Amino acid sequence: MILFEGERLQKVLARAGLGSRRACEELIEEGRVTVNGEVAILGRRVEIAADQVAVDGVIIGVAPGLVHYLLNKPRGVVCTASDPQGRPTVVELVPSDARVYPVGRLDTDTEGLLLLTNDGELTHRLTHPSFGVEKEYLAEVEGEPSRGSLRILREGVALDDGITAPAKVSAVSPSLLKIVIHEGRNRQVRRMCEAIGHPVQRLVRTRIGPLRDGSLEPGAWRVLTVDEVRALERAASVER
Repeated sequence: MILFEGERLQKVLARAGLGSRRACEELIEEGRVTVNGEVAILGRRVEIAADQVAVDGVIIGVAPGLVHYLLNKPRGVVCTASDPQGRPTVVELVPSDARVYPVGRLDTDTEGLLLLTNDGELTHRLTHPSFGVEKEYLAEVEGEPSRGSLRILREGVALDDGITAPAKVSAVSPSLLKIVIHEGRNRQVRRMCEAIGHPVQRLVRTRIGPLRDGSLEPGAWRVLTVDEVRALERAASVER
């Protein structure tokens, strides 16, 4: 006797926000859904804890109870679940209904957009440099960097842990730089600016992949929409 375990694939996809049950059945019938790399057929069941589900080649988070918060991190808050020094943490600023963790880190003095989630697969893809997900920052620096200094930032800066990958850099004003990186090394933007002789005075992250929100006040958070989660999954779907 064969035991059929797991949940029906169309139910799992619908719960993940891919559309109605019928719309998800059509995705399967069109051959756009894979499970563990194999094209799925209608009636397929999946074990959500073990199987990897993708739509149009993009891995989808299908576990129940996944939450994704976008926080505008204020200065002075640390990116950990707890702090032995008693400083406020980012986890304390979002609901405690689910156990979430920050996706990557912003140092204590850095402000701006930060994701917190319990979606381990998405976290890995957003933080691993091989997927090349961009992070955009506004950096207010000391002095006025020359064109030559900006060129060094764009082409790669020699740091103690190696030369940085090329970055997208532009001057918003003489002392305000927009810097886009995809590596995510520890304190990378600060170290890059220090290396060219223009230390950062204030640093704000303004974009994570396709995600930006200029309306969130410092310390405020919101839940990502289904479309935003799908956009992040697409941005982190291809290794570079």
